[in-house]
Amino acid sequence: MSELKHKGLLHGVTLKMILIDLEAWYGWVELGEKVDIRCFTNNPSMTSSLKFLRKTPWARKQVEYFYLKALTSRK
Repeated sequence: MSELKHKGLLHGVTLKMILIDLEAWYGWVELGEKVDIRCFTNNPSMTSSLKFLRKTPWARKQVEYFYLKALTSRK
């Protein structure tokens, strides 16, 4: 998926909204299995995950792509 299209699909969706949805759909344990990022596997919380993802572009990108895949599979 191109970067421009990716950003367009997420227009108006905040990182917090993404995490709230993903945590509700999968829970922290399954989310940590599907997106192997330590903020989801080691004592996860909304606050610590947001803080990490906001300052780590590669991790945020993984979460955004996973969110888009999850959205398309739910339809």
